[in-house]
Amino acid sequence: MPSGKTHDIITLMLAAPAFAAGYAAFGELPAAAAGTAAFVFGGLMFGPDLDTASKQYSRWGIFKFLWMPYSVFFTHRSRWSHGLVFGTLIRVVYFMGVLTLASFAGSYLAAAYSGGDLPRFAELLDAWGSIGAWARSSLGSHILIAAFAGMWLGAASHTFTDTAGTYIKTGRITEFL
Repeated sequence: MPSGKTHDIITLMLAAPAFAAGYAAFGELPAAAAGTAAFVFGGLMFGPDLDTASKQYSRWGIFKFLWMPYSVFFTHRSRWSHGLVFGTLIRVVYFMGVLTLASFAGSYLAAAYSGGDLPRFAELLDAWGSIGAWARSSLGSHILIAAFAGMWLGAASHTFTDTAGTYIKTGRITEFL
C-alpha cells in the first residue's frame, strides 16, 4: 500500500482535473468548486483509512474519537471501508448520524440548562432537510450531488492507488492492467 504522503500527493495532483470534470459535468461554478473541495476533503480527511490509526484519522485531531465506532464495525480494506460502491456512502451516512446525535445532545443540554423545551429528534432531522434545501436554492440544484461525487472520487482515488500498489508489490501488475 502506498504511504499517506503518496495518497496526499495524488489527491492534490488530481484536484485540478476534478474541478474540470465537475465543471464539464454540471456547468456550474459552485458545483464544480464544491465537488473539488469535497474531492480534496474525501482524499485527505474522509477516505477509507479512517478505520486505522492513519494519517487521515490523525487529521481529525481532538475529534478523531468520532471514528472509533466506525473502526470497530469495519475491518480495514473490507468492501465496506474501501469498497467503491459502499465505502463513501457508509462514511457519509455514519458521519451525518454522528452529527445528528451530537446536535441532539447539544440541544438537549442547552435546553436542560436553560429550562427551555427539550428538542424532538424529528426536529433535528427536519433541520437537515432545511439545510439541503437552502444549499440547493443558494448554490445550485446540483451542489449536493457534486459534493457527494467529489467525496466519492476522492475516496475512490485512494482505493485505486491501494489496489495498484498491491498489484505492483506482488508482481501481478499485468492482472491489474
